[in-house]
Amino acid sequence: MTVRTRFAPSPTGYLHVGGARTALFNWLYARKHQGKFILRVEDTDAARNTEEARQAIFDGMSWLGLDWDEGPEKGGDHGPYFQSQRNEIYDAYFEKLLAADRLYKDGDAYRFRFERKPVTMNDLVCGEVTIDYRDTSNTPDMVIRRSDGSYVFHFVNVVDDLEMKMSHVIRGEDHLMNTPKHLQLFEALGTEPPKYAHIPLILNPNGSKMSKRDAGAAVSDYPRQGFLSEAVVNFIALLGWSSKTDEEIFTLTELIDRFSLENVNRAPGRFDLEKCTWVNQQHIAKLDSAGFTALARPFVEAAGLPITESYPAIASAVKEKVRLLAEVPAAIDFLITDEIKYDPDAIAKAKGNVNSAHLPALADRLSELTEWSADMAKQAIADIAARNGAKAGQLMFPIRVAISGRGNGPDLGDIFTILGKDRTVARLTAFSSL
Repeated sequence: MTVRTRFAPSPTGYLHVGGARTALFNWLYARKHQGKFILRVEDTDAARNTEEARQAIFDGMSWLGLDWDEGPEKGGDHGPYFQSQRNEIYDAYFEKLLAADRLYKDGDAYRFRFERKPVTMNDLVCGEVTIDYRDTSNTPDMVIRRSDGSYVFHFVNVVDDLEMKMSHVIRGEDHLMNTPKHLQLFEALGTEPPKYAHIPLILNPNGSKMSKRDAGAAVSDYPRQGFLSEAVVNFIALLGWSSKTDEEIFTLTELIDRFSLENVNRAPGRFDLEKCTWVNQQHIAKLDSAGFTALARPFVEAAGLPITESYPAIASAVKEKVRLLAEVPAAIDFLITDEIKYDPDAIAKAKGNVNSAHLPALADRLSELTEWSADMAKQAIADIAARNGAKAGQLMFPIRVAISGRGNGPDLGDIFTILGKDRTVARLTAFSSL
């Protein structure tokens, strides 16, 4: 059996992280089993659907690397892939149910006549679930076609999964109670249903359900904030799935290899933007210097900083220090321009350090050097410290603040190399007059 999974978003807003997680699990399952991943758009709600929202979904999935094998922009043998273009198909299946005496009129609407029996589904995540349709009080016959002639979600969803030959439907746990209705529809149409897997919901850290207004909800926000797509995919995968090891950092290829529905948790996933940022930092650390500097460049340019010949070395110096690409401009501005933004707290702490009194002497010593290197600068620091009965390490913090304006940042050796002798000496001298 060829594995065929799908993601079926409704284009009424941006791509939500919950939708992205559903798409990812379907994509991973299809890729793991050399199957097909289908994108179809549930756009029958004409009043709420927009072209902008539709494009946001496509762009979000493309940014995440979740390429689809069939669907909009790709085509395929089971289209159209927009529900709004499939009405003739729905009409044909409506007639099948009508001929089988499974529909009856209720005013101007049509209802589907449930078989009054227990319906058991064997969910690949939730296990065995049974709904007793003999109790008509909580399982009334459902409307299939509304009085205005439009079809309901349950009907078109089943028809599309049947027509597109879905082997597995992986979707949110909020759809779990819909599945027995769908199984009755598949049975009435005389066909085997796909296998179902209902994945846990995503909650905020405080346990509330994640809404569209919560921080981190919109996939479109992540690239603007400087997240790497691989890191976001990695983080989203951990929302409800575990590798059953202590490992948490995975490439897309590793996720495909490790993913299984057996390792999807029953408990809801807890969204933590701070954890996502940490995962991003781990992925940034794995980049090579060329890749990092290229990805950071648009953020540096957007901040109005000039891209000089030394930009690659400057950006590389902070690769291990930043968590997001958007943090790069503020981390390197003092290396690119001569305008330093002094951190008042760092200045106060450095001024309060008795070893800051040795910086004028260090500036004089450095100005005497005929050759410049980080090692020579560090040797000069050691000489001045020893001359004043101090250790070289005790001078490092005042020096860092004097030449960078802040209390943390790149390795001092990298700063010395990038700034050069004249700029280093000038900043040490200027510090005394602050």
